[in-house]
Amino acid sequence: MKKILPFFSYLFHPIFVPVFGTLFYFLYGNSYFNSDQKQLILLQISIITVFIPFSFLYLLRSFDKVDSVMVYQLAQRKIPLVLQAILLLLLIQRSITVELIPELYYYLLGGLISTLVLLVLLFLKIKASIHMVGISTLTAFVIGLSIHSQINAIYVIALLIVVNGFVASSRLELQAHTGKELVFGFFTGLLPQLFLLYFWL
Repeated sequence: MKKILPFFSYLFHPIFVPVFGTLFYFLYGNSYFNSDQKQLILLQISIITVFIPFSFLYLLRSFDKVDSVMVYQLAQRKIPLVLQAILLLLLIQRSITVELIPELYYYLLGGLISTLVLLVLLFLKIKASIHMVGISTLTAFVIGLSIHSQINAIYVIALLIVVNGFVASSRLELQAHTGKELVFGFFTGLLPQLFLLYFWL
């Protein structure tokens, strides 16, 4: 089991969470987009939230500004988090607008709020697990989608709750976080999503 746990840190790296949420939206949301439109939306979100950040992280690593894509050091998180906030802001202002896709808009807005909270915690010298932010954000969004679309996604939700546990265990196994940091991360991701449910449910 100890050999399997690190896999969850890579599979559910927070950089993939916007794409996972988009896939769940197309699976469970009341979407009226055709297949070409879905591919275009998914491509836009993938470029802005995955490819650009990964390229930037690789650049930072080349200049020894970060040690790895996991960004373990608290001091190294500032630039990646600022970049993530800027990219999410551009995405919800220019592409995934509240008029076009309200569910995804509020999901990404919740991600932006969580990112800003992480930045505030960073300046307070408090480390929170960004992995837990990501997986708790995704879990809350899927719960919201199941209520919004009135579908039974209990097995998927249960699986995501289990995955929360695996991701937390993975971070502990890799000695990347303490239990306290995992709790901070979990609620940093969960609470903005729960608050924003009011606006789109």
